[in-house]
Amino acid sequence: MAYENVYLKKARYGKDLVRLLRVYREENIQHCTELTVRLLLEGDIETSYTKADNSCVVTTDTCKNTVNVLAKRSQNVDNIEVFAQEITTHVLKQYAHISGAFVDIVKHKWTRLIVDGKPHPHSFVRDGEDIQTTSVKHYRAGNEVHITSGLDKLLVLKTTGSAFHGYYVDEYTTLEPTWDRIFSTSVDCKWTFVSKNPAVLRDIDYKAIHAGVKQITCDTFAKDDSASVQATLYLMQQQILAKFPSVAEVSYALPNKHYVGVDMSKFNIDNKGANMHVYHPQADPSGYITATAARKDAKL
Repeated sequence: MAYENVYLKKARYGKDLVRLLRVYREENIQHCTELTVRLLLEGDIETSYTKADNSCVVTTDTCKNTVNVLAKRSQNVDNIEVFAQEITTHVLKQYAHISGAFVDIVKHKWTRLIVDGKPHPHSFVRDGEDIQTTSVKHYRAGNEVHITSGLDKLLVLKTTGSAFHGYYVDEYTTLEPTWDRIFSTSVDCKWTFVSKNPAVLRDIDYKAIHAGVKQITCDTFAKDDSASVQATLYLMQQQILAKFPSVAEVSYALPNKHYVGVDMSKFNIDNKGANMHVYHPQADPSGYITATAARKDAKL
């Protein structure tokens, strides 16, 4: 049966969930980096979809092997933006019919153990579930590279220093204003770089930016006398864009994880207001606050 009114609009394929642990050894000190990588390709591949012709297919197994072999050869696996560019550059050089290579990397957390008061040379602990991410899109046309990096799953909580009042009230509003509440969120932050030039993007200190974004996020969260999640979020964005001129824009998604006081009135116990000491963590529903901020002088 012919479907004359149907055409292949776009297509990408590749390998997802490529897991690897890269160990670097420097005399008696060892370093490790654990990644999950996705590599996708696009280009002159439509006949594999439309005509069952696989001659244009770089197999997904080849994609997996490419990631592993380049990890073996690279000195930059811990520097995920640079490692991702090494992968995309190899793909475009190796396969003339591929017009775009797309790499997404999750860097899992391993922190060096402190043993007898000193960093241990080869032992590590996962002391949190927060991850670093990057998404690198590399196009043959114009040799353009687009990079968006991120910090995700950073769970933070403070027991005071947060308020919420003065909001719009109508007949559906039941929320009581508060001048002191628990503030908790799981941070999802992403930032996009100004330059699309591979030569420029190879020289950016990505590790410093990852560390700086996390420090600004945590410091602002702790220190800000928060009028709302929105106000604290924007304060974080302003500081990041001021400190890192290579960043064009920064986005946050902050779910507001609610903690509500347990009602103990049936036991004639006051657990309200200034006497509230026991809370119930609510799994859902949760507030969800997002925003993107950009520098006015950024040329995207």
